[in-house]
Amino acid sequence: MYVKSQLSWNVIIPAENLDVEGLMLQKAIVIRLMDDFASKKASKNLGYFMALTSLERIGEGKVRDHTGDVLFPVEFSCLTFKLFRGEILEGVVDKILKHGVFLRCGPTNKVYLSHQKMADYKYVPGENPIFMNEKMSRIEKHTVVRFIVFGARYVEAEKEFQAVVSLEGDYLGPISQAVS
Repeated sequence: MYVKSQLSWNVIIPAENLDVEGLMLQKAIVIRLMDDFASKKASKNLGYFMALTSLERIGEGKVRDHTGDVLFPVEFSCLTFKLFRGEILEGVVDKILKHGVFLRCGPTNKVYLSHQKMADYKYVPGENPIFMNEKMSRIEKHTVVRFIVFGARYVEAEKEFQAVVSLEGDYLGPISQAVS
């Protein structure tokens, strides 16, 4: 789920943004780091980049030969979000199909729950399709569902994770109904 990580990145400050005052330079480095952090989105090993929590160290800058830009090694702490196999999480139903449902869980919006992994539930077609079991428990759009992660993979081109989940286990299933 959430993981605190320590990273080392290089931050490049264009020559025109350099200032003699140290405070303004530090501000430029932090702003550039935050921009780079936000645009990176995710990585296979760490998951989604959620928040930069602290700046540990700014190293000595090195001038790049042809451009005059300055490269600063930076060490910082951050918070990431990653789905792990076997982890129990909660998600919100986003889309219902005949063969399963798609859920959103944190920054991940491609979490798939197949009808084969929710044994007691049957598909009920209609204008607003749902899955329902014999006890009248419903899985419909906007329902919060507790599930176990069956498998996850990272799609490099989209910088996104996809997951396949299941309701097979104790205390798994819908935990709050959609509010109409």
